[in-house]
Amino acid sequence: MSSGPAEHHRRSVRLKGFDYAQAGGYFVTVCADKRRPVFGRISEGKLVLNARGQIVRACWQEIPRHFPQTELDAFVVMPNHVHGVIVIHEQTDGRLSGDVGAQHAVPLQSEKASSARAFGELPARSLPAIMRSFKSAVTRRIRERGGRRMRVWQRGYYEHVIRNNDDLNDIRRYIVDNPARWATDSENPDAET
Repeated sequence: MSSGPAEHHRRSVRLKGFDYAQAGGYFVTVCADKRRPVFGRISEGKLVLNARGQIVRACWQEIPRHFPQTELDAFVVMPNHVHGVIVIHEQTDGRLSGDVGAQHAVPLQSEKASSARAFGELPARSLPAIMRSFKSAVTRRIRERGGRRMRVWQRGYYEHVIRNNDDLNDIRRYIVDNPARWATDSENPDAET
């Protein structure tokens, strides 16, 4: 059985032409490798984080220290995934400003900006750069604390561009209610059907 490049090609879930460095709100979900419950457990609808889950929470809370143009909103670490809202603000005159909603549904990147970057290089303030940094920091800290060669994350992550405040409020509710719905959550390998 051969495995050629076509078998390993992953379809991108990113919006084609969308500039993920633009000001706006983003709902992200990051799953543990093989969706294993490595961050803790849910007991009676309440989240109980283990040491790895505490590392995830600490690294998430540090995002604005490393990316000052960001603001964090609702967030939860689940046994095998993480949900959170990141707001990227526009920087003008040394001050941050911006709305939660995306500026345009699918804005186009400028030709100059996209051609100036080397292949594989991410804009420093973009959502992909933030998520890569977050996942890398969590993996490094878990390995330093005895996780050795443990693979922590699945490849990539899911993101949703938050369109407006109604969308944001729905997402906040979903995040807050997530532990109580764990028994039927599609991310739960032992979910009741």
